[in-house]
Amino acid sequence: MCIAAWAWDCHPAHRLLLLFNRDEYLSRPTQPAQWWAAGEDGKEILGGRDELGGGTWMGCTRDGKLAFLTNVREPDSIIGAKTRGQLPVRFLQGSHSPLEYATEIAKEADRYNGFNLILADVNSGTMVYISNRPGGDPVIQTIAPGLHVLSNGAIDSPWPKALRLGQSFKKYLETNDDSEASLKQMVEESMMDTIKPDRSMVPDTGVDPEWEYKLSSIFIDTAKGQARYGTRSMVALAAKLDGEVTFFERYLENSSWKENIIQFQMEKAQHDLRGTSE
Repeated sequence: MCIAAWAWDCHPAHRLLLLFNRDEYLSRPTQPAQWWAAGEDGKEILGGRDELGGGTWMGCTRDGKLAFLTNVREPDSIIGAKTRGQLPVRFLQGSHSPLEYATEIAKEADRYNGFNLILADVNSGTMVYISNRPGGDPVIQTIAPGLHVLSNGAIDSPWPKALRLGQSFKKYLETNDDSEASLKQMVEESMMDTIKPDRSMVPDTGVDPEWEYKLSSIFIDTAKGQARYGTRSMVALAAKLDGEVTFFERYLENSSWKENIIQFQMEKAQHDLRGTSE
């Protein structure tokens, strides 16, 4: 069901450092991270792709837009709900700012199962969070600079796995604050953690308590009936102050773990994220 941690506009060398684990049934057909477009004339997106729904859980573009998604864990689902994986795609291929897009999505949020969506324009220094849970009007908020964690509750909720990831990520950043971030090392140290909390600490979201416990580690490897479920990809993304972006992915393919690194130069905006004069 995914978990993410990121440092936003608070690192001496990077505009953004992001860690993201995608959890899904292993049988669901998926493409690893690459450049792709949703239509013939669509803007290219860098990210993995769900072959069933055609969307993504995390992606970015050359012009500095980024979006990622986690599901809200809940016992019931909406029959015939719209595909959540299209929410990042529509933002990444569109022209709306993060806040404009969140406002638009809020009008149709009740047509989706529970989601948390982060929208960012790295060039303008804008990041927005929108969620359609709990019920009622969707939650929309601007994300302040700092370290944040998002799992399957609200942003920065103190779930044990979120707290553990936040502490691990913070320790890494404090140890490597003046050096190049090793994305592979960040993944290995923070995103492959299989430790579960005491059962008494696991959140009560309404799902089966045993299933809740199986999902309580940062890295998941479990089963539901005969179907294997778990962490299928781990991503670390670094966007430097000079616009250089590095996308590292470790992903599961045919029962083997593979790695992929993609680098590109982000297109310059008319003003720098830090407010440098033109």
